[in-house]
Amino acid sequence: MKTLSIRFNNIAWDNAGTLMFPADFNESKKYPAVVTMHPIGSCKEQTAGNVYGKALAEAGFVVLNFDASFQGESGGAPRYIENPYQRVDDVRYAIDYLVTLPYVDENRIGILGVCGGGAYSLNIAMTERRIKAVVSITGVNFGRLLRDGFAGGAPLDVLDKVAGQRSFEAKGGDLLTINMLPESVEAGKAAGIKDIDVLEATDYYKTSRGHAPGGATSAVYSRLSTGMGWDAFHLCETLLTQPILVVIGDKPGGFGAYRDGYEVVRRAASIQKELLAIEGYSHYDLYDQSDPTGQALAKVIPFFQSNL
Repeated sequence: MKTLSIRFNNIAWDNAGTLMFPADFNESKKYPAVVTMHPIGSCKEQTAGNVYGKALAEAGFVVLNFDASFQGESGGAPRYIENPYQRVDDVRYAIDYLVTLPYVDENRIGILGVCGGGAYSLNIAMTERRIKAVVSITGVNFGRLLRDGFAGGAPLDVLDKVAGQRSFEAKGGDLLTINMLPESVEAGKAAGIKDIDVLEATDYYKTSRGHAPGGATSAVYSRLSTGMGWDAFHLCETLLTQPILVVIGDKPGGFGAYRDGYEVVRRAASIQKELLAIEGYSHYDLYDQSDPTGQALAKVIPFFQSNL
């Protein structure tokens, strides 16, 4: 498969991306395109790119995998900011880039995201009408996740601590960057963690299974207040009208993709909307395990072929 490293302009920095092309790519033809969005704390080389993006390119799509602003090889400082508003706005700039490519059909652009990227993909489609079809793979509403305790406590307590840390940094104090996962599965279990999502995330990101240099699993603590007040599904009853395919595993974990999947399909205004719950698998099985990702792609590829 042919790939090409690219950069596209954002507000005041560049985003790094990789274009993937079908094996029989002909620059004189027009192709449907799919943008992929990586998970929270991830990068373009991981699941959204090397599993789903690769399969879509092999199926005949031009695919743009890119690193979020402040993450991976993309620009923006300080590093490791997870800002949902910027994350979804990144997609507008990615599409601005795609529509300049002579071999991309600007009327056939879709988006696929994994984990936080799945909910981000559903959210950006509400206001980015150049997106014609959306796939969410085990999508997680980042704002709901933070409010449910992933930020380290009750929402108002966390917001008070974040406010104090931000003032400290504004006065010259050191930036606080937190790691969102334990250092190893063993360390997590020793600390009393039992949730399958946290432990399986650690197995994916902290071992050779899924580790990539750009996948830092880190976040700037003083910037978490932005995500705390965000809701991926706000206004989906009115604005989310494109065809959507939401894929989840039927083994629920603490990150909440199972409940979020059912919620967005129930609420979305889309006439064509489908929930695929893959039996016997968890959130992180859908990142890279051959059977559940194969089941997902058996739906994803025809979905994009029909709607792009």
